[in-house]
Amino acid sequence: MSETPTMAELLGADTPSNWGKWGPDDEVGSLNYLDAAQVLRGAQHIRSGEVFPLQAAMGHPHGDPVFPGRESINRTVVWDESSWDEGKEGAPAFPGGLHYADDKAEIFLQGSTQYDALGHVWYDDKIWNGYDARTTVDVLSKASVQPIAERGVVGRGVLIDMARHRGKRWLDKGETFDHNDLEAAAKAQGVELGQRDILLIRTGFLTYFYETPAEEFYANFVEPGLTYSRELVEWFQNREIPNLITDTIANEVTANPETGVLLPLHCALMRNLGVVLTEICILDKLADACAADNRWDFLYTAAPLNVVGGSGAPVNPVVIR
Repeated sequence: MSETPTMAELLGADTPSNWGKWGPDDEVGSLNYLDAAQVLRGAQHIRSGEVFPLQAAMGHPHGDPVFPGRESINRTVVWDESSWDEGKEGAPAFPGGLHYADDKAEIFLQGSTQYDALGHVWYDDKIWNGYDARTTVDVLSKASVQPIAERGVVGRGVLIDMARHRGKRWLDKGETFDHNDLEAAAKAQGVELGQRDILLIRTGFLTYFYETPAEEFYANFVEPGLTYSRELVEWFQNREIPNLITDTIANEVTANPETGVLLPLHCALMRNLGVVLTEICILDKLADACAADNRWDFLYTAAPLNVVGGSGAPVNPVVIR
């Protein structure tokens, strides 16, 4: 077996790049494509007024879908009615006798439906826009999730249902597709992928997660998804796609099947093009509604939690049809 190439070797010295396109201080990358005209364009696709929140539940009894090495939310009750039971001490005594519930949580900021900061992943000591990777030490002082949160994400969204297109409830582990497959699925659905569209892709893999024991889901862990090619990266760049959203934990097939390189599209799209990645979205109800009336475009809106210096943050995107 040949030696696994470095990320730089796989992507090439002349890999497509948007560094500097929006100036030397940019921290939101391809979200710059979503100007006021794109917001108004997206709003034109509201027809029935249906609302679809896309966040996966945090603290689900089955467990939360997280990348190996991360953990589900750990929620702890601080105060509840039992805090005021006879004989217990320490509960606050407010004038008028008010009682209340309070809780706190320890979470991975990327342990639920979430936005990646553009500085989340890098190679060769440079993050998005050429910032030094040392800007990630302790806190992301450049390209954190905060500028995305402060800006918000709104535009025309298009859902491509690869699982339905291939006649499956969910795609198999390691099953791949590329931009040509996306184009073919869009044509079959009767929807046009336009410039600056927010791209949502359903694989059904979260359905598989919730219906499968964790040992089976995580055994030989490799998700289905987009697979790297130079042509695919150029397709994203030429279409000026601002945001890629999927119902998988990492937006792409976990390891490139040809080279074994882990998550090369995180680097090719996010680090180099500034395409913002959104992961772990629940898309089944939205897909069913789109299939029922054959309308696959809509207004997509989202804003992750405003975490100073965060490498990512939870989000509950809302689609309005």
